[in-house]
Amino acid sequence: MDISVVVPLYDEVESLPELTTWISRVMDENNYTYEIILIDDGSKDGSWDMIVKLKENNPFIKGIKFRRNYGKSAALNTGFEAARGRVIITMDADLQDSPDEIPALYRRITEDNYDLVSGWKAKRYDPLSKTVPTKIFNAATRKMSGIPNLHDFNCGLKAYRHAVVKNIEVYGEMHRYIPVLAKWAGFTKIGEQVVEHRARKYGKTKFGWSRFINGFLDLLSIFFVGKFGKRPMHFFGTMGTLSFFAGIVLAIWLIVEKLYNLSHHIVARQPTDNPLFYFALVAIILGSQLFLTGFVAELVSRNSTDRNNYQIEDTI
Repeated sequence: MDISVVVPLYDEVESLPELTTWISRVMDENNYTYEIILIDDGSKDGSWDMIVKLKENNPFIKGIKFRRNYGKSAALNTGFEAARGRVIITMDADLQDSPDEIPALYRRITEDNYDLVSGWKAKRYDPLSKTVPTKIFNAATRKMSGIPNLHDFNCGLKAYRHAVVKNIEVYGEMHRYIPVLAKWAGFTKIGEQVVEHRARKYGKTKFGWSRFINGFLDLLSIFFVGKFGKRPMHFFGTMGTLSFFAGIVLAIWLIVEKLYNLSHHIVARQPTDNPLFYFALVAIILGSQLFLTGFVAELVSRNSTDRNNYQIEDTI
């Protein structure tokens, strides 16, 4: 099979007929073998009934219905597990992503040998309250992820090589960082393509300000897990050792200063009246806690079932 189109959706009943018809037309025009996987993330507006109806007239449609709303990441991960295509295309169900982009994205994967190609909505039809935070979010993600060539990490329109979606796990709110997950999994040939952004035709946006706070926290999680997931002691142990050492140095300094003052009969304040005493105390306690945290994290990591789960590209 050439292409699997994975579409997560939540309360998009009005757009589904037009979207699936449009996708099928593009596939037929290009003679692709395909499947359309619609993941209903607990919709309340009759989206699942519409999927059942569309399935009756289009055998290439597959539907997956969640019992309740789990979020876009869960929907994408489930879609990735079900996908069988050589190339997997993801897009949103609100018709703001154009299926006409599929052939170009497909060629970037099959002919240019990219592992992942992310869409870039260079011209957006969103209000400033959404576009300005998005630019800040993308700039921070580029800096922390080490993927400087991507301008729109959260674009729903992306193309993946089959092996990519089978070797990453999308959970929580990590759908914003799939390129980062792919990079940490060893898929480093990541490209970008300018795509059309269309104004919303039906329904209302699911955008909320909380996603930027959650997104930043998720970015920190990915950065830490990707770099120190299999060796947490390297992070916590290093930080703990530095903090403990700094506290010890300050404590020794205070002791030497006290002894010097006593030997020279210099009247000076007590060490406990010196702010450095409390800095030293906090640094020693914090360093000990960080070191113990690293020790416990190392024990957990070594007993993990996937502690030796490494990405193998090929064997001979």
